[in-house]
Amino acid sequence: MNVFVPTLILSAMGILFGLALAFASKAFAVKADARAAEVREVLPGANCAACGYTGCDGYAAAVVSGEAAPNLCSVGGQATAEKIGAILGLSVGAVERRVARVKCAGTSAVCGTKYDYEGIADCAAARLVHDGPSACGYGCLGFGNCVKACAYGAIFVRDGVAEVVASRCTACGMCAAACPKKLIELLPVDANYTVRCANMDRGAVTRKNCAVGCIGCMRCVKVCSIGAISVKNNLASIDQDKCRRCGECVKVCPQKCINYYDCLLTREKVG
Repeated sequence: MNVFVPTLILSAMGILFGLALAFASKAFAVKADARAAEVREVLPGANCAACGYTGCDGYAAAVVSGEAAPNLCSVGGQATAEKIGAILGLSVGAVERRVARVKCAGTSAVCGTKYDYEGIADCAAARLVHDGPSACGYGCLGFGNCVKACAYGAIFVRDGVAEVVASRCTACGMCAAACPKKLIELLPVDANYTVRCANMDRGAVTRKNCAVGCIGCMRCVKVCSIGAISVKNNLASIDQDKCRRCGECVKVCPQKCINYYDCLLTREKVG
């Protein structure tokens, strides 16, 4: 008798609380917008987060809620943006096509080595040993973590340095995330002129280590009449919003580290 009564009371309370929770779940439930599933269906499923959201599900929800624009999926491109626009009844703008660029040109022919590396063929692992075997501590490690991360076959390693096949690149950003030295950046396809270097050592050190490394000589800055180039920490950079693609910087660069890219080609033209 002493056990039966408390058990009955607890059972009754459990039933009451259960009914209360069931009622609350229905009364306060947030109805899902069915269009989110439709948008998710037309997305490529790369889950690359290049749109700025956590995967395709997150982006689909943000688009339907009005938080995100329908043209942010670089992998799906214009075709996907138009499909999303049709689902939501919106007009969509043009999708800016971007492409990955590797900020290093230090192949085995022009860049020395500090030691013979015999460890795991992995960029992150190699970096743990004095920033890798390359004489330039900022340069490409060449073990292909970016190649493994690319689902589109748009990257390969040639002579110890990663290169991007622009015609295959979807600008998903997976290669950039996989590079432990952060040497890969996403740029508009019409950004034809790029400083293919990330070195910040002083000029004398750079010349010793790599024949094509930026030495911060300022010649490119002086020849640019619109102020599109600046040098910080011994490294030149180009403001792509200001650059008029005149190519004068390429002509005066003594290290030939400012490259001209034609995205219709698989390799860049070096000035």
